[in-house]
Amino acid sequence: MENSNQNINEGSITSGDNVSFWIDSTDIIAFEKPTQDITTEVLIIGGGIAGLTTAYKLLKAEKKVVLVEDGFIGSGETGRTTAHLTCALDDRYYYLQNTFGKENARLAAESHTAAIDEIEKIVNELQIDCDFERVNGYLFLHPNDKEKNLDKEFEATQNAGLETVLLNHTPSLAESQNQRCLAFKNQAQFHILHYVKGLSKAIIDLGGTIYTEAHAENITEKGATVNGFNFCAKYIVVATNTPINDVLTMHTKQHAYRTYVIGGKIPKGSLPHALWWDTGDPESKWVAQPYHYVRLQNFDDENDLLIVGGEDHKTGQADEEGISAFSRYELLEIWARKYFPLLNEISYKWSGQVMEPFDSLGFLGRNPGDQNVFIITGDSGNGMTHATIGAMIISDMIQGIDNKWQDLYSPSRITFKAIGDYMKEAGNMASQYLDWITGSDLDNTADLEPGDGGILSFGLRKVAVYRDYDKTLHAFSAVCPHLGCIVQWNSDEKSFDCPCHGSRFAADGTVLNGPAESNLSNLHIK
Repeated sequence: MENSNQNINEGSITSGDNVSFWIDSTDIIAFEKPTQDITTEVLIIGGGIAGLTTAYKLLKAEKKVVLVEDGFIGSGETGRTTAHLTCALDDRYYYLQNTFGKENARLAAESHTAAIDEIEKIVNELQIDCDFERVNGYLFLHPNDKEKNLDKEFEATQNAGLETVLLNHTPSLAESQNQRCLAFKNQAQFHILHYVKGLSKAIIDLGGTIYTEAHAENITEKGATVNGFNFCAKYIVVATNTPINDVLTMHTKQHAYRTYVIGGKIPKGSLPHALWWDTGDPESKWVAQPYHYVRLQNFDDENDLLIVGGEDHKTGQADEEGISAFSRYELLEIWARKYFPLLNEISYKWSGQVMEPFDSLGFLGRNPGDQNVFIITGDSGNGMTHATIGAMIISDMIQGIDNKWQDLYSPSRITFKAIGDYMKEAGNMASQYLDWITGSDLDNTADLEPGDGGILSFGLRKVAVYRDYDKTLHAFSAVCPHLGCIVQWNSDEKSFDCPCHGSRFAADGTVLNGPAESNLSNLHIK
């Protein structure tokens, strides 16, 4: 399995004894590990686009900022994005209009449009070479969707003040003669790791501090423990894809999904750079109604890279549909070749994780119950713009500036009109605890191949096992340390994933994704 961080993106991150380095052909940026207690004005936890943008904006406002990242800059979900910058949200505007009202739907459109402008502004003022370009976006119907829904979406986007137009064909899409679409003008795309590298350099140049390989836990209104050191701050921003400071509240409001991506070469210039999305499958068993998304990326002198994503499912629940990760990549390729027959051999494959809020909009602002702890989460399929909106809102709130979007995205909001979807997702989450009494996916470890893992049952005791490529067997408690769900083996990512709240653990039991803060417990089995 090839990962976007390692293959598509130029530059690499390496680690020494106490320092990590961002290295490419033009620049070296050094980041240190924590070595002492720290006191600062703002502590930001998370080194993806959300945390870095927040840090940059607060430093420009002359705040003292320290940022800590558990891994390396961009090594989390930010580095796995397909980097669509769009106000064409993956939940329809007619849904937003019905759920939040026309004025709030207009504010949602305005904020995502402003986020694209903000990214462009940062690119220009820092002169970041990240392939930022304005492109058109095209929304066309999934085969199971209805024509009337495209007309409804056009009307709703017009009400929201967006620059859209209905076309009787979908540009550059094969077999599109009768495939109507809704065109969104003035969207954008960029190279995410080049962008976050530019942000990181700017943060350091402005006097900010970035620590990598810095694991934050015990987060309170006073600060956090980072690699055993006390980091104290007046304000704390948790920008970790899913909040690791909250045990339950936010994790009932959003739900983790795995999404899959392939990339293959096409002859350079054979297609215009653009964004394409289908409307999603209304007959899907998943509340999020998975959809396909496509864009082009500059690659070399002869080729562009066609990047195609989709085939989502809830984290840890791939078996609910009986479709393996390998098959999901195959389905993506079949879909891609139908609509983009110029696609050559598939060169890249990877997956990522998105948090789907139950009412479709991100949770950006003050953490419920706290005064000085802020969160950026609920990215849905619009992580780049949601993260940027979150940075804009929170940097204003910390400066005492009223932001007209903060109520719409408030993590404390209650959305009664979305209660049906909330109950469906809550029911799905609760049903995962039945894994405590159901059978395991392994009878014994004898047939476990190197590089494979699974779950064993010893009565009510559940054990996660993995055999490494040296044929050594490793065993851990299969109980997620967050809220006690039984993790499931992910053969694609070689990880153990929690089907309740999306925590993920490496094959050696190390926590990869929150909300869990600690590793799976080691066990000894014969």
